[in-house]
Amino acid sequence: MDFKNVKEMLKKILLVTFTAAVLACHAAPKTQPLVQGVSNIVPDEKQALVCKEIVGLIENYNYKKIKINDSISSLVLDKYIKDLDPYKYYFLASDIKEFEKFRYSLDDDFRNGDLSAPFYIFNVYLKRYNEFLTYAFTEIKAKQNYTQNETYVFDREKMPWTSSKSALDDLWRKRVKYELVNLKIAGTPEAKNVETLTKRYEALKSQSSKLNNQDVFQTIMDAFTETIDPHTNYFNPTNAQQFNEDMARSFEGIGARLQLENEVLKIAEVIPGGPAFKSKLLSAGDRIVAVAQGAGEFEDIIGWRIESSVAKIKGPKGTKVRLKIIPAGMEMSAKPVIIELVREKIVMEDQSAKKKVQTIQSNGKPYKIGIITVPAFYADFKAANAGDPNYKSTTRDVRLLIDTLKNRDKVDAIVMDLRANGGGSLVEAIDLTGLFINKGPVVQVKDLRNGVEVSEDNNPGVAWAGPFGVMVDRLSASASEIFAGAIQDYGRGIIMGTQTYGKGTVQSSIDMNKLVNPSIIQRLAALVGKTGGVIKTEKEGIQLGQINLTMAKFYRVTGSSTQHKGVMPDIEFPSLYPMDKIGEDTEPSALPWDEVKASNFTPVANLAAVKPGLIALHKQRMAKSLDYKIMEQDIAELNKSDKEVSVSLNEVKLKQERDSLEAKNLAKINSLRASRGLPAVKKGDKIKKEESFDFVQDESLRIMADFMQVTDPAAKGLVKNQTPLN
Repeated sequence: MDFKNVKEMLKKILLVTFTAAVLACHAAPKTQPLVQGVSNIVPDEKQALVCKEIVGLIENYNYKKIKINDSISSLVLDKYIKDLDPYKYYFLASDIKEFEKFRYSLDDDFRNGDLSAPFYIFNVYLKRYNEFLTYAFTEIKAKQNYTQNETYVFDREKMPWTSSKSALDDLWRKRVKYELVNLKIAGTPEAKNVETLTKRYEALKSQSSKLNNQDVFQTIMDAFTETIDPHTNYFNPTNAQQFNEDMARSFEGIGARLQLENEVLKIAEVIPGGPAFKSKLLSAGDRIVAVAQGAGEFEDIIGWRIESSVAKIKGPKGTKVRLKIIPAGMEMSAKPVIIELVREKIVMEDQSAKKKVQTIQSNGKPYKIGIITVPAFYADFKAANAGDPNYKSTTRDVRLLIDTLKNRDKVDAIVMDLRANGGGSLVEAIDLTGLFINKGPVVQVKDLRNGVEVSEDNNPGVAWAGPFGVMVDRLSASASEIFAGAIQDYGRGIIMGTQTYGKGTVQSSIDMNKLVNPSIIQRLAALVGKTGGVIKTEKEGIQLGQINLTMAKFYRVTGSSTQHKGVMPDIEFPSLYPMDKIGEDTEPSALPWDEVKASNFTPVANLAAVKPGLIALHKQRMAKSLDYKIMEQDIAELNKSDKEVSVSLNEVKLKQERDSLEAKNLAKINSLRASRGLPAVKKGDKIKKEESFDFVQDESLRIMADFMQVTDPAAKGLVKNQTPLN
């Protein structure tokens, strides 16, 4: 997230030579203990380097200004073990006792780039996991008695660690039995159930055999950085690429979504407009068995990890890739078809902002309302920095959608749907707010030196001056909260939904390669080559990944932080998500709430007098609403089921519980369908997409109709003295 003071901070970081002493004398890494019965995974030199760099970045530039000490070491150990085995299925109490020797040494180890202890812990985990798989294959074929009144405890988070191997075996036995009884209740023959579960566990075993040190290192760094704060995150090179593609909403490749099925890479979807789509040579269900770059030799990719295969298929636009394909419906023994594609830049339109129009009848009058769904605050910074006039961004996309809604669809109001929008670019949040206010401060940012900078929308005029509303929920976070908070503080629109996530911190993405002297990377490449690693092409080089470092906090123009508290909606709905389990205030390492001085801003309108009336009308509808009643029932049932930690393994009892629950859910669905004039459905029927109903969205539109009636029946003059954008 690039804004002025963070840019300056990054410049200073990049001038610091963190790696000056990398090759100087350090404490030699400890010898990593070997775990018998498993292929031990060990760290490499570049991971040692990255670990040291991350310690330095956190201690010098993380907003918390925290020292990595014994206390942090203890927390990291607990989190790492919990991340590996959250429900205590694999580790024995004796394993946990042995790991205690690492409790107060991880801080010094990480400072020295010594990863032997957490890698050893992972190898112990891998051994236990493989023991479970081996046991499961035997137990799947064993004769099961489904008449016993046994109970399987699936959530063991608050239980003690298993003390003996026999007790662990019994836990695993019940787990396999639970999966088998589920299949049996579904009505499939016993022999088929054995086959299905065997294939499931074979896939798990195959996946575990493909784990490498990058996977382990990512898990270790997740535990480390999230102990510091929930949003400081390290991404290994593969994950960094995925993160940046998600942010840009684009990538370079053939334009297909891929999935792994029985060790074979399969086309899950062909993306419209991409090379695969335009060629008409690939279809969903086709399997890719080999890949060649241009005129090069084919590489067989059967059995490869999915990210390794994808890396071969993706590539710079304009380059050629050849694929060996087994078309959908043909046996794997069939002769492959060879196709050639030229890679292009693919824009993920289905994950971008989109719009629809809906008409609401209120008091005998129709109101045409445009709904803009924004899944994230994205921006293709690479394309923007390269001068691409058509670079992808949330604000650019929304501006075009508003233009269509205003001039072609002739809507009376617009609602922005930010539900489940976890944020993204801070700059985009500011620019998007600027489409609805006529200049002024949008957000305040306090850096780690306590300096506060006000970030403003400096573009005069608005894209939409009419009635406006914003939908939020518990998963709306970060940039979503900046936008919703600014709209609320300016009185620019009505916020509808539930209390938002409460993420009020700012992260900066730092390419680890830019912190390291190029000569060090060259020497690392030589070391990796000597130890059997694969040296990439000169163009690719050694990649160290990326860290998103918490370096600032943001505040609303009123001076209040959204940290912990989030944004409280003007019109509140019950939360579909458990508020005590999801949200910043549930994170033990989260920064506290605070506030700064209010910035100098001029509200567009004061909606305080309007809100009580809107709330009263909303409550009147909810008192009569079957949807609302059933929503409250669903939430209550979810809360009840969330507290359950065990399940019966008695087939008759379990089936009765399932049948009762299914019948209850079917009755609720049919009562709702009847209220909308739709025919009843039977068990197993698929509900058509066009028959689905978003109650929260529908009620939000009705609130907007109320809003238009109580503010200005003409619905044209809500925002005064604003100049439309050209």
